[in-house]
Formats: sequence, structure tokens, C-alpha cells
Amino acid sequence: MEENGVAAKRGRDREARRAELSGAVQRALMARGLEGLRLRDIAEEAGVTPAAVLYYGDLDGLVHETYQRAIERYSQEREEAAERFTDARDRLRACIDHGVASGPDDALTRLLFEYWPRCLRDPQAAALDSALTERQIAVYSGILVLGQAQGYFTLQDPPRLLAASFVAMEDGYQMDVLAGRRTRAEVITALHAYARAVTGHDLAVRP
Repeated sequence: MEENGVAAKRGRDREARRAELSGAVQRALMARGLEGLRLRDIAEEAGVTPAAVLYYGDLDGLVHETYQRAIERYSQEREEAAERFTDARDRLRACIDHGVASGPDDALTRLLFEYWPRCLRDPQAAALDSALTERQIAVYSGILVLGQAQGYFTLQDPPRLLAASFVAMEDGYQMDVLAGRRTRAEVITALHAYARAVTGHDLAVRP
């Protein structure tokens, strides 16, 4: 029994160290970008030697794991925000609100977009990106189906098609927000306009 407790503690400690290292990878990515990232940069951010970093994996593996963590955090926060409400109108409003970057310094959204170019040539990265997209589509689609069942939304096309369009619009607008070309408020307004067009409901009108 005691051996099991020691093993469990070691597992928790190792997971905590991996999470700390993932934070160091994220900070280094924000500072140097993916293409300029070096193992030494991560080590400096973590306050350890490059050899100590390699104990947890090579550079590509560490970046991949950090991206996985970012996807999970981004998706989970959005899902939880929407699920706080039973009314589909509130859910859609919350979903949009949590999907738009706060500005050019939004670290989590920037991290997701820093990694995206790798998807063009790396099947493993592409699979992760597809999983992220599908998860966001599922959130939107579920809300649209719920709103239709509750009698609030009159959908102009199949829910999944509309959901995919929501996500595609978000992705396009995110680049503008991260580049400082549009504000978060402008993007939310644009997404609300699209929601009104395809659901027949004005999100500016509170239930």
C-alpha cells in the first residue's frame, strides 16, 4: 500500500513538472515563434539545463504536447462557459464570447495560431488541428440544435453546416484581432450579425 502511495506521488510530481515545462514552452514560443524556437530557449524559461529539458522529450515532442494542452484548455473553457446556461440563446452568446481573442496579447489564442502552419506539412499536427476544429463545431452544432428544439432558432441550413461556418469565420477574424486590425468587440458584432442571419434571433435581445 505504501509503495502504491509513493508511486502515485511520483506520478503527480512528474505531471506537475511536465505542466510547468509546458508553460515554459509556451512562453518561449510567444517570445521567439515556432520556427525560431530552440531547446535552449525552453531551458532558460524553465530555469533548468537543456539536458534536463530533454529528459521529458525532444523539441518537437514538447511543442506538440504544449499544443495539445492548449487545445484542451481552449475547448474546455468554451464548453464549460456554454454549459452554464440552459437557454440556447445564452449558450450561443457565451460560445461566441469565449471563442474570440481578447486582443493581440491573448496568449492562448496566439499559441494555437503559432502552431497552425505546421499543420500544412505535419500529419500529427494536422490531426490535432482537425480535432480542435471538430470540437468547436460540435459545440456550435449542439447549441443550434438545442435552440431549434426550444423554438428560439429558425435555422436556414443544417446545424453542422452553420456550425462549421461559425468556426471558419472565427478563425479568419482571429487573425485580424491578433494582428491588431480588428477589435474583439468588432468581431463579436460580426458573429452576432451572422447568428441573426442564420437563426432568425438577435443576440442583442436578452431573454
